Amino acid sequence: MAQVNQPMFILRDDTDRFQGKQALRMNILASQILASIVRTTLGPKGMDKMLVDKMGDVVVTNDGVTILGEMDIAHPAAKMLVEIAKKQEDVVGDGTTTAVIIAGELLKKAQELFEDGTPIPTILIGYRLAVNKALEILFNISLDAKDEETLINIAKTAMTGKGSDYAKEELAELLVKAVMKVEDGEKVDKKLIKIHRINGGSVEESELVDGIFIDKGRVRDTMPAEVRDAKIALMKYPLELKDINNAKVDFTDPLQMQAFLDNEQEMLKDVADKIISSGANVLFCQKGIDDVVQHYLSKAGIMAFKRVKKSDVNRIMKATGAKLITNIEDLNPDVLGKAGYIHQEKVFDQLLTFIEECEDPKASSILIRGSTRHISSEIERAMEDALGVVSATVEDGKIVIGGGAPEIEIARQLRTYANTLGGREQLAINAFAEALEIVPRTLAENAGLNTIDLLVELRASHENNPNMGLNVFEGKIVDMKEAGVVEPQRVKKQAIQSAHEACEMILRIDDLVAAADGLKQVDPDENLDNSGMPPMPGGMGGMPGGMGGMPPM
Repeated sequence: MAQVNQPMFILRDDTDRFQGKQALRMNILASQILASIVRTTLGPKGMDKMLVDKMGDVVVTNDGVTILGEMDIAHPAAKMLVEIAKKQEDVVGDGTTTAVIIAGELLKKAQELFEDGTPIPTILIGYRLAVNKALEILFNISLDAKDEETLINIAKTAMTGKGSDYAKEELAELLVKAVMKVEDGEKVDKKLIKIHRINGGSVEESELVDGIFIDKGRVRDTMPAEVRDAKIALMKYPLELKDINNAKVDFTDPLQMQAFLDNEQEMLKDVADKIISSGANVLFCQKGIDDVVQHYLSKAGIMAFKRVKKSDVNRIMKATGAKLITNIEDLNPDVLGKAGYIHQEKVFDQLLTFIEECEDPKASSILIRGSTRHISSEIERAMEDALGVVSATVEDGKIVIGGGAPEIEIARQLRTYANTLGGREQLAINAFAEALEIVPRTLAENAGLNTIDLLVELRASHENNPNMGLNVFEGKIVDMKEAGVVEPQRVKKQAIQSAHEACEMILRIDDLVAAADGLKQVDPDENLDNSGMPPMPGGMGGMPGGMGGMPPM
């Protein structure tokens, strides 16, 4: 009897599998959808996104990494682009949207080459040659600068279009002064700069504090509300007895109970006495402080704070010179910090404690004001982006001109480089050059300008001047160096590198296996619209209507 060939199944029936072109198209489409979501936020004229989570909390922002972080992304290829945005934010603090849209455009150009018959390995080789050359060009067109005027321009460029335009001059100056205070050689520890927002008031009321502040009040109202010539004790030691609720203690006599309680009181009084005898008149403790200890400290006129955050403790150490004590036996006058004036103040509806008149504070704090929670939150995000780029400029000392100028110049020189090579790799290098031009093209689109004419004019202007960029407010091609529109070299370097790496990883995938409900399927054969961007299907990100749990409109 002839043997019947039986199919063999190694995957469960409810497993989805996509292979070859189908897997490639699906991953590229998902990446393009994600890029198209954040693309409209790029530049000074970029639009905002409103994100609503399942609890009904609303976030209004045009910050790329915030948008991607708030969305519940389901597709694995799209998640890769979210990761490059987060890495961009960690490394530089700005340029997240740029990195994502370049990655999306690189994938789109790669798909076009693949559909025309260029093998994926050839495209990958061409892209590697292109990214190496692009970074070389970027270093060549970079300028050396980290003077105060340049840093202010860097901060203003980062904040433009992020809800703080009308006060960006003042905010940029505050930020640069804060960075200068914590600069240590050519390193800037961003954690030593506290940016704190308070809802209420206008943006113009934002200020750089003379010293630092913490968002806490003293543990008892009977303690002094202000201290002159402060001697500061900084402790990571619980000033309370361990909880014995679950312990079993046997007493045979009522006097034993009283003796036990008296012993506790004596131990706590001994702790308070050691703090008082050290000469400290202000205490910051990372742990709890028992009521008995609080009582004795209050009687001694000591201002005390409990459960102070680790980040605030680090800033207090840098500002006052205090040493963090982990054992109360080590507390002595030599480990105390100094500050001229510590006082408690209510700013709008928040109680803050200011530590001022420090000798050489290597920490600083910025108080952000805004009329509503949404405005102050967006300004805080803009300031954090600006902090990242100013710090990067101080550390590297390298800047590039903004307004799409570096992308156009790199693309122009890449095309010249491609002409020196043979083979199909030349096509991939030209595709890489075209993909970089998505940045100035998007800036023009978001400003409602004539994209084709401006892009042609921009390319032509770079034959004579590599600093020419797009002024979206006037709709003209101008010298961006003279206009003071500058960015750190690190923003562009990281954006190009991370976009290429994510693109290469996605292009190398030829098989996609997903468990049941593990993948929100996107139709890989769905056509793009006339703008070159794919439509955003409902359900992308695992949320009905695409975003925020809201029904489709």
